[in-house]
Order: sequence, then structure tokens, then C-alpha cells
Amino acid sequence: MLRIHFTSEDLARTTIAPGPDPLWETLLSLYRLRNSGGGMFFSAWRDQVRPDIPASAHLLSELAPPKGYSADFLTPTRHVTSIRDGVEAVRSTPRTRLRDDVAELARRHPGRPLRRWTRALADGEAGELTRVADAIDGYFAAALRPHWAHIRAQVDHDRVRRSRTLAAEGWESVFATLHPSARWSYPVLELDFPADHDVPLDGRGLLPQPAFFCWGTPTTLLDTGLPPRLVYPIEHQLGWASGGQDPARNAALPALLGRTRASVLEAVAEGECTTTELARRLRIPQPTASRQAAILREAGLITTRRLHQAVIHILTPLGVSLLDGVPLAPSP
Repeated sequence: MLRIHFTSEDLARTTIAPGPDPLWETLLSLYRLRNSGGGMFFSAWRDQVRPDIPASAHLLSELAPPKGYSADFLTPTRHVTSIRDGVEAVRSTPRTRLRDDVAELARRHPGRPLRRWTRALADGEAGELTRVADAIDGYFAAALRPHWAHIRAQVDHDRVRRSRTLAAEGWESVFATLHPSARWSYPVLELDFPADHDVPLDGRGLLPQPAFFCWGTPTTLLDTGLPPRLVYPIEHQLGWASGGQDPARNAALPALLGRTRASVLEAVAEGECTTTELARRLRIPQPTASRQAAILREAGLITTRRLHQAVIHILTPLGVSLLDGVPLAPSP
């Protein structure tokens, strides 16, 4: 459980990040590249970029294992808007930060012995830090730059939507809709997290950071002394990397569910939504959207939760498996 503790000053000092952070997207995309989560959204991207990933990316993999803690200095504490600024921020990482992060990496991953070069990095050898910075630059060029316009557009869309919610309903509604697990009861925001982690803001405010490659639960920096940031997943469009979905699946899903119901399921997969938003996305009457969503809910493909007067539709793991073409285990 992640618990973020506010004071009376923190809400006034909380702002949504102005756009995607290239270094957070770099780090999170490394996880997406190595893990299967979000297959229906990221599999085409993985297939496209894997052949072009430079060999130097192994340096980043050493500092960011497939699961668990990754070195905080890979995502500098101030928001950066360009990869050039981000790489320069990494190059200027203080020696104490390197030493502390490498030590934490060793402590959090006892089964992964430190390489000789990471020990040299912890000792502040400038050449090793330069290699890491160059590896970030090379990885970004291969994996993210070709898709950066789309990434930026999707993150900007999330930011605009939440800014409108903030203006109309306040931070309570923004926090309540950041993630399905979000629970806001002043002065604490709670979210699902792999471990218990408390972040006291102490008047510093919070920077909610929408992130394209964030998947599953939100994330944050381990060191609570650093400027607080909450990185959370945004909605995605199916087939964004390939410019369209697989033709065989496009034909099979409507045959199984019916054209309208399949469209409703895919629309919910693009991001949690109300019945009104669902009808607007598909340009169908609201009663039709409500009826089809009810059938999908009874089939276990979507679930719903209530937010004030609205009902929010969310894809279930069974719905994800159906859309992603993952074979389902037979019932016992």
C-alpha cells in the first residue's frame, strides 16, 4: 500500500506535470520491454523496437531489474521536458546519490551481485556515469523517439482531462480517478503498491506525473526526502504502435460477441469510462451502451465501480485475456 500524507499546505502546492517525462518513460518502457504486462497495448511496440535496441541498454537493465527497486538517479527529481535535458541531469548526478542508490540496489536485490562497473559507478567514476547517460540517450532514440509524438499527445490528453476535473470538482475527484485503487480521505491518498510505503509531503506538494509506459499500479521514488512525485498510468489506444489491430482478431471478436458488444469491450479497454463517455466514444445511444455494458459485466469481462453519481466501467483480467488473445485456463 502506498500512502501519501498531505498537510494543509500541500494541496495548494500540488500541480499536474506539464507533459511526459522522457526519463520516466525510458525507465518504465524498460519494464514493458522485459515483462508481458499490457500485451494488447505494447506487444506491437516490443516487436518493432527489439531489433534496434542498442547493446548498451544492458547497463540500464543492471540499474533497473525487471521487478522491484531501480536506481532513483535514473529519474532525476526535477521534471525534464526533453531527453537532452534528462541525459544532462543524469550526467550531473552527485556522487553521494550514486553511492546511496547503488547500495540500495544491492540491498533490495541480494540475489543480483553487483557488476564491477556498478561498483565503479558507486565510487563516482565519471566514465561509468557517462556510459549510463549515453545508454539512456541511445535507448531513447531506438525505442521511444519514433513514437514520441503519440506518447506526448496521449499524456497531454490525460493532463487536460484532469485539469478540467480539477477546475470543476477539485482535487478530491482528481485523486479518486487517478487509478482504480485510489482512495482519498483527507489528509491521506492511498493506492495499491507492491509494498508498504509512506510519503510525507510536509508542505512540499505533490507532482502527479501521467506516464504512457506506466502499467498496473502507480509508482514513485523510494527516497521520501526527494521532491515527491506520483507516476500513474494513462489510457491507451489499441493498436497505437502498429497503426491498427490484427485483422484476424478484428474479425474473430465481433463474431464471438457481436459487433456492438465487441466495440464496447474495446472502448472500455482504451480506459475506464462512464456509460455516457462510452456512448460518446462509440457514437451509440446511451441506453444501448448501458445495456451492452451490463451484458459484458454479467459475463465477467468488465466490472464497475461507483464514483459519486456515476458508474465507472473497467476491464477485468478475463476481458484483457480475451482481447489479448491469451489462452484461458479451463474451468476446474
